[in-house]
This record gives sequence, C-alpha cells and structure tokens, in this order.
Amino acid sequence: MSLEINRIYNMNCFDFLDKVENSSVDLIVVDPPYNMRKADWDIFKSHDDFLKFSYQWIDKAIDKLTKDGSFYIFNTPFNSAFLCQYLVSKGLIFQNWITWDKRDGMGSAKRRYSAGQETILFFTKSQKHTFNYDDIRVPYESEERINHAKEKGILKNGKRWFPNPNGRLCGEVWHFTSHRHKSKVNGKVIKMQHITPKPHDLIERIIKASSNPNDIVMDFFMGSGTTAIVAKKLERNFIGCDQDENYVNFATEVLCEMKS
Repeated sequence: MSLEINRIYNMNCFDFLDKVENSSVDLIVVDPPYNMRKADWDIFKSHDDFLKFSYQWIDKAIDKLTKDGSFYIFNTPFNSAFLCQYLVSKGLIFQNWITWDKRDGMGSAKRRYSAGQETILFFTKSQKHTFNYDDIRVPYESEERINHAKEKGILKNGKRWFPNPNGRLCGEVWHFTSHRHKSKVNGKVIKMQHITPKPHDLIERIIKASSNPNDIVMDFFMGSGTTAIVAKKLERNFIGCDQDENYVNFATEVLCEMKS
C-alpha cells in the first residue's frame, strides 16, 4: 500500500482511492453522502448526479478489495435500491440487505410512515469471505423458552437442540440507538462533531464479523473517525480519509489518546 496504514488523510475520496494499492484492503465500511441536503458535502444538483458520484467511488473502491474482501455501504433504503443493482452489475456478490432500526426516528411524516431506519448493504468479492458469525451472536428473544431448552433441550427433526450460551445467530434487522440520540443531555440533542456519527457498537459488529485481527479496514468517508477508532480497539489496521480537515484533526486526536 503506497499510503501509510493506521492514518486518516485529509483528502477527497477519489484522490485518496487513486493512491491506495489494488487488492490491499480486507474490509471497506463507508457511510457516504445520502443526498439529503443536510450539509454542503451532501448536496447534489439531482439524483442522477448523486448516483453518478456514487458509482464513481464504487468503481474505484472495488479494485482495492482483496479477492475475498467485504464491502459495507450505509444509505437510505431508496438510494440503496440503486446502489444494490449497480454492485451486482459490477460482479460483486450480494450477501445481505441489513435494516438498521435506529429506535429513535420520530420524524414528522403525515402522508407516509415515519423514517426511522437506514440500510446497510453487505457485498463480497467471493464466497470465501471472512464471516465470524460466532463473534456477533445476539441474545435470544424468548427467555422462557430458552430457559426450558437449557434444561431439557427442544426436539427438532428427531434431534434434541440446546441453545448456544452466547446467543442466537445475528439476523438482518439491527436495533441500535443512533449516536445522536444516545448523547442527549436532559432530553435534548447536543451539537456533535459530525452530524451523522454511527454508533460504535454497530460498527463493531461489522468489523468483528467481516475481518480478523491485523486485517486492513478502509473508510474513505471517515467523518469523525468511528471506523478507525473501532478498528484500532479491535486490533485491526485502518486507513481512510475525509475532505474536512476539522473531522480529520478530531479523529486523529482521539486515536492518539488511545495510544497513551
């Protein structure tokens, strides 16, 4: 890799990706613009312009993945429908359409259902990708049934099944309160370094599932550094960029504090 790992660069995504070696990254996790017009970097002239921009960075990013690498992309359900089709057309293998239930989407919609979710697309370059399913098990929902099963088991297809002590396999609907609402003070949302930071525990699930220690995790829409911070905590290498110098400086300071 021509760029140093374990560093966040103050660059736009295209210049950055041009400098990253092909086939060098094990996992890509990106939270790109949504065309929601909530910040200067999230404004496009039209939906077609937004898609053109998105397809351009997707094309560059695919080449950076190892032959068994994984690719996660956050976006709205509407935008994800277009991105999903494009990723399939580029030869990537669809694995999951994950729904992130933010549990705090109040909204003000009166002519449709309130939007309290985001989509996470999960694609891979092969079927030999890393997937550590045991590392991301979640609690069983039916406590009474599980307590009974722990003692006597449950008969399934002639065999007795006992629950896994670490929980059930993780499904496609994820329940995480958004970082914005987790950080409320006296019920009020406080001003944050970045307007759309993702919960650390959500990013942790992705990195645990689709990478191993010492793998390289890349995020070229790094924002306030969540992907890098979680990757470092989990003993993965990271590399990424953001075009906002303030975001890069903030994330770099946090990472430096983690070293001490």
